[in-house]
Order: sequence, then structure tokens, then C-alpha cells
Amino acid sequence: MEAELSRITADIRAYILENLMFSDDGSVLANDASLLEKGVIDSTGVLELAMFLETQFGISVRAEDLLPQNFDSVDSMAGFVQRATAGLAVAAV
Repeated sequence: MEAELSRITADIRAYILENLMFSDDGSVLANDASLLEKGVIDSTGVLELAMFLETQFGISVRAEDLLPQNFDSVDSMAGFVQRATAGLAVAAV
């Protein structure tokens, strides 16, 4: 489970660095840094990230999921994806 979370975190981090920060320097983004407070994302950026998460991880992001506690940092998004994929696994049983 920890390895899965690490992979999710790495995928999200790489996407943000490349597509939103236009950087390959991982030191510019701490996993717990607030993307909203740092100005990395705005409401449009949240939607872009939601589409990425849906495509990359095969989850469904509902309107009620678009909250800062799910999208404010790399760590919060990774936790959201982990919870969403766990829910999919339970639903598939």
C-alpha cells in the first residue's frame, strides 16, 4: 500500500512540475506545499488536475470532491486518489 501511495505521489508531482510549473526541478515543490497559496493553481488548475487524476488513475472526481482538502497539495491529492481507488476496489468485489 505504501509503494502504491509513493507511485501515486510521484505521478501527481511529475504532472504538476511539468504541466503547471514548467519545471523539472523537484526542489521547487514540497509534497505538502499549498498549491493554492503558492499560486500554482487556481480554479481552472483544479479542474485540469481533476481531469488528470481521472485519466491517470481511472477514478471519477465528482463536483463535491473539488475541495481544498483534496486538491491543495501533492499529498492531499495522493490521499484522495488512494481513497478513491480503494473505493473502486471495494465496489468491484
